[in-house]
Formats: sequence, structure tokens, C-alpha cells
Amino acid sequence: MAADANSNLSGPGERTGWLKTVDRISTVCGWVSAAMIVVSVFITCQMIFVRFVLNQSTIWQTEAVTFLMVAATLLGLPYVQKLRGHVNVDLIPLMMKPAARKTLALFTLSVSIIIVALMLVYGFEFWHTAWTRNWKSDTVWGVRLWIPYLAMPVGFGLLLLQLIADLAAVITGLDKPFNINKESR
Repeated sequence: MAADANSNLSGPGERTGWLKTVDRISTVCGWVSAAMIVVSVFITCQMIFVRFVLNQSTIWQTEAVTFLMVAATLLGLPYVQKLRGHVNVDLIPLMMKPAARKTLALFTLSVSIIIVALMLVYGFEFWHTAWTRNWKSDTVWGVRLWIPYLAMPVGFGLLLLQLIADLAAVITGLDKPFNINKESR
């Protein structure tokens, strides 16, 4: 089934070179994100056992799960974009002629690139501030906040890379705009 989903992403040609490398990086991000979610589940189970079976307090578990889930979300962004797994209402693109559909796809990808680039800049600035000022969480665990905040610039940077690859694939005709194979309405 996964091969079928990936085969739908390509149009007339197959992604090679740089585009294939970006796709592989995004796939690795998906696996890392999934692993973070699994680790979060195990930590949550351990926390429940420690609290309710051993009747002891927990120190780091809640904070670790929160940071892992946020990082999983941010690092999973490029994989979701690669698979076109976001919520998509394609009513308007379906009604458009192929040339207009391509124009709309180029416009939406370009706007997405601009917005994600801004998120990358501000995410990097936030991470860098935490790094240079040695911010720590106000908990007993006292995590150095630059560690979990690193997920922002990395996640948005990799999402930006995937969006640029998608834009290049639409421009070169490797991908159909909005993955719609219908030629005209």
C-alpha cells in the first residue's frame, strides 16, 4: 500500500537526484517522529506505573512527553508534506483547467514557502536566544530549553526544503498540481 501511495506522487517522470534525496530525508523525519511518539507512550506508561502502583512522585516524565510530542509534530511536518497528508479540499482545483490549476499550485506552494521561511527565521531566533542565554525550564528537572526548542528550526527548515522540492517538481512537470490527474473539467 505504501508503494501505491508513493507512486501517486509522481507525474510523468520519476523523482531523481536532489528531489529524491529530499524525499528520503522527509521519510527519515517521519520515522523519527513516529519513534518519538512511541517513546512518549512508553514514558507515559512508566509515569502511570510510578505514580499509581509505586505511589511515588514523578519528576521528568510529563515534561519529557510534552517536549517529545511537540518535537514529533514539528519533525513530522516534511513527511506529511511529502505524502500530501494534510487536510486538503480540492474542490476548486478540480473545477479548474490544467493551466489554471498549475498556476494555483505554484501560487500556493510559493506562499507556503514564504510563510514557512518566516517560521524558520523566528524559530531559529527563539532557539538561538535559549542557547545563548542558557535558558532552563522552571521545573525540578531543569531541562536546557535549547534542546527541545531545536525542533522548531530543524522541523521548519526540513519542511521548507520539502516545499521547495515540491515546487520544483510541479514546475518541471514531475508532479501534477494538487496530484490531480484529471486533464480538464
